[in-house]
Amino acid sequence: MKKENRGKNVVSKDKAGKGGTRKTGVESLRPYLLLWSTQSLSGLGSGMTSYALVLWLYLRTGSALGTALLSVCSYAPYVAMSIFAGALSDRWNKKRTMLVCDLIAALSTVVVFGLIRTDLLVAGHLYVLNALNGLMNTIQQPAGEVAATLLIPKEYYQKTSGLRSFSQSLTSILTPILATAFFAFGGIEVVIVFDLFTFALAFLTLLLFIEVPEDKTAKQAEEKLLTSAKAGLAWLRHNPLITNLILFLAAINLVASMYDAALPAMLLSKSNGGETVLGIVNTSVGIATLLGSVFVTMLPAPKNRVRVICLTLFLSMSTENFLLAFGRTPLVWCIGAVLGWVVIPLMNANMDVIFRSSIPVDMQGRVYSCRNTLQFFTIPAGFLAGGFFVDKVFEPFMASQTDGLWMTLFGSGKGSGAAFLFFVIGVAGVLICMFFGAKLWNYEWREPESDELKK
Repeated sequence: MKKENRGKNVVSKDKAGKGGTRKTGVESLRPYLLLWSTQSLSGLGSGMTSYALVLWLYLRTGSALGTALLSVCSYAPYVAMSIFAGALSDRWNKKRTMLVCDLIAALSTVVVFGLIRTDLLVAGHLYVLNALNGLMNTIQQPAGEVAATLLIPKEYYQKTSGLRSFSQSLTSILTPILATAFFAFGGIEVVIVFDLFTFALAFLTLLLFIEVPEDKTAKQAEEKLLTSAKAGLAWLRHNPLITNLILFLAAINLVASMYDAALPAMLLSKSNGGETVLGIVNTSVGIATLLGSVFVTMLPAPKNRVRVICLTLFLSMSTENFLLAFGRTPLVWCIGAVLGWVVIPLMNANMDVIFRSSIPVDMQGRVYSCRNTLQFFTIPAGFLAGGFFVDKVFEPFMASQTDGLWMTLFGSGKGSGAAFLFFVIGVAGVLICMFFGAKLWNYEWREPESDELKK
């Protein structure tokens, strides 16, 4: 529960070190790889706690909207404050920022543990603590993004993006398996203890063994907070490609978060579903992204990164949602999960290269924060919409049907309304890809030289 993974990166020492000899090749990635591995393990612990708590809440309330509010409370402060977080991260010590944010988020997990042990935990507690976690992630994430750019040699951008996707997908595979096993062995308390152990390992690694670079200029230090935040928006106004890619992902995130709200409601409610099936489908997502991540690390740079982004998102949107909508068996749902997610690491890697190569290093904290606000504000909206449509629109509509086309297409009983919603968001996803694909398809982007990026 400590933190949510929104593609953030946490890294360490700058390329040249502290006045020493400049390291090259894989050797220069050693501090990053150390921190990446321990933070990935911590992310696994956090994911297991979040997974267990979602199951805990849905099985007690049966409400898709109530469960979706967990994510809404986490993303709301992230969206509201991100535009200022970059300006703050450009001023503050990045290592100290990451340590403090992780520590406060971990303490919220300790609070959950105490409430469970005393049998006092209710949904309202989880909403408040998720909001606190979202705020901590808001402050930490842009600092990690800037540090990643300072650490990773330019030629390793795509490969390290593949590594991040690899760890995220491995977490997706292991989270439902381990969370279920730990829960069956000793209850949710055992899951939380494992979470706190992985946090301690990652925290001590960052504290004792990793030196995070600082790239603070006098001008940034003297700027007023509001002026500094506006600078990120001003940069985006003069760079239409980056702005359009952000808006593209914002629209996709709206659909994807509705998917996230509807998936547990459908799979836990279907007669041939349940907790095990939900875990299998989520594991299939992890396996698909794991394969995609390995594939990315071996691929050469494409001729046109923008077209790769458009094509991969179209493939994802045009397959998974429809197979979830019309499928009647776990096998079909798993096939949909694989088709929808196997290309996402490739999309993320190309998006990452474009952003890191296009945005000057001294602007990245502020620009990334503006991106977070613009790109992620649709996520809480999507979770709310998905939960509302499942509980209040599509499930009641399907429950009123006795026969006919809708039951033929989406089945009957609880969960059929969520299947109907998957069809709707599938159509929406395809239309979004067609709209932005038409705008971006002919855009020619070239990778700037290293000295251009520093300007």
